Amino acid sequence: MGQNPVHAAAVVGLQWGDEGKGKLVDLLAGKYRAVVRYNGGANAGHSVVVGGERYSLHLVPSGILSPSCEAVIGNGVVVDPLRLLEEIQTLKSRGVDTKRLVISDRAHVVMPYHKAEDAAREELLSTTTESGADDTTKKVISAIGTTKRGIGPAYADKINRSTAIRIGDLVRADVLRTKLDMICGLKNAILGAIVGEGFEPFDAEEITTQMIECGKELAPMIKDTAYLLDDLRKEGQPILFEGANATMLDVDHGTYPFVTSSNSSALGIGPGSGVPPQCIDQIIGVVKAYSTRVGGGPMPTELFDSIGDGIRERGREFGTTTGRPRRVGWLDLVAVKYSAMVSGATELCITLLDVLAGEPELKIATAYSIDGNTSERFIPDGHALEHAEPVLESMPGFSEDITAARTFDELPTNAKAYIHRIEEFVGVPVRTISVGPDREQTIMCDTPSHAVCTN
Repeated sequence: MGQNPVHAAAVVGLQWGDEGKGKLVDLLAGKYRAVVRYNGGANAGHSVVVGGERYSLHLVPSGILSPSCEAVIGNGVVVDPLRLLEEIQTLKSRGVDTKRLVISDRAHVVMPYHKAEDAAREELLSTTTESGADDTTKKVISAIGTTKRGIGPAYADKINRSTAIRIGDLVRADVLRTKLDMICGLKNAILGAIVGEGFEPFDAEEITTQMIECGKELAPMIKDTAYLLDDLRKEGQPILFEGANATMLDVDHGTYPFVTSSNSSALGIGPGSGVPPQCIDQIIGVVKAYSTRVGGGPMPTELFDSIGDGIRERGREFGTTTGRPRRVGWLDLVAVKYSAMVSGATELCITLLDVLAGEPELKIATAYSIDGNTSERFIPDGHALEHAEPVLESMPGFSEDITAARTFDELPTNAKAYIHRIEEFVGVPVRTISVGPDREQTIMCDTPSHAVCTN
């Protein structure tokens, strides 16, 4: 950053999401003037536990639970105003000060028809058939497994431009009404063709009235956040960026097409916030001690046995947004190393290590075997990755309860070895280890003398 002393950091997931980013952001937020969400929408779910109280956040940045910083929803986020207002009200009812929440006027809006389109497309793609050479038909599953929150269609309209609504439009009634008259006519024609009989057209006037009311409530929070963040940087104020979803779901670098609709790696920070990437000097890659995934797409280390079921139950692996059971597998270090490369991780945070307690044997994927060939390189293609078989390395597990550990030295020998193997393979030092859901259940290795990594 040259002579600019501003410290900016980012917390980014290096797997398929649900790594525990929210807890880490909440833990660090007190050191920063602002916490910024730069991508995704209400399809993301961050769970934070403070003093035994669990908070589920979807659009509001996790920094809202720290009274010292502003919580900024950047321009790269797609915002469902109704869902956001519900989330704000829930936080207020629990005594959280939401006056520090700021929303970019250039963030795009998820409208009711986006959610209808999302659901209709998933339904259509789940029931597609194709004819075989013998004139038989078979079912072809092409659905992505979205949360049906309208995220993809909202981003698509952002690129289409003429059919997009931005947060700033919610406080301009005349502009909003003119746009929605045109958009609803177009959406009704498209969705009517997709859904067919039984489709109920969207009423432009009804949606306009609803969104104007949302705009009135959100108006005090709407700002040009690019200038806000630039002003903070010039004042020497530290900023923390909070990634939603994760690198393996990045629309360009993830397991396409089974990805989200935004750049959910660290590469999305610049376009999603207006802060140049050269200003970010620390990128913390968050890695769950095992692998999980929600929705469709390949997951080479997935477990379909009692071991996977046990990890799912102990880790409470059910979606914050949807409640769906998450798919569970052994830690895939091939994927993690690739994600660390793409996101430029400068350090790692290992989460949910406590969930593995009681497993007599732990396994990690250190390579893939495809058609008889072995490679340590990840394959960022959903269809090609389906043919990859993980090459698993076994390590002895640990039986001790580690939830009370507060230093690396307090961990069992086998748990230490597991952490060392992760950073050795990925080539990035581990600086933080989470051993439970609460803020306090964290091992911080902040100084070189206490760092886990010795290379």
